[in-house]
Amino acid sequence: MVRSPIGPLTVVQDDGELVRLAMSPPTQLDPEALGERSSADLGDVVRQLGEYFAGERTAFDLPLHPHGSDFELAVWEQLTRIPYGETRSYGYVAKAVGEPGGAQAVGAANGRNPIAIVVPCHRVIGADGSLIGFGGGLPRKRFLLDLEQRADRLF
Repeated sequence: MVRSPIGPLTVVQDDGELVRLAMSPPTQLDPEALGERSSADLGDVVRQLGEYFAGERTAFDLPLHPHGSDFELAVWEQLTRIPYGETRSYGYVAKAVGEPGGAQAVGAANGRNPIAIVVPCHRVIGADGSLIGFGGGLPRKRFLLDLEQRADRLF
């Protein structure tokens, strides 16, 4: 567990690659599948998360290895392209991955994003600008968006 302003975060790495970053209480985590508990190799993740929450980091530089379908991987890759401090609609992401009209499918893939914050699913909002669909809860989504917008105004 890594402490953060939005509560404890569960970090899972495999061979030095980040495969899971979940907000607590973590959902869909099978403790048996996590392997041996160790925080020995989490230095970069902890440091970069700390810098992010301090408003000092606008992009993560961590090796990622999310597990999902080809469509989910395409959606998650697209999420990493949403600039810090900005948002995109589910429809925008659907078009960007070649599935116009696939906003609901993007929403489902967004909800299964295994690497929260680093793969910024919180930057995806409704077409009307509303905050919808965030597994970590809408207050956390608002916090993350406010954090990024405040930090963006400081530079």
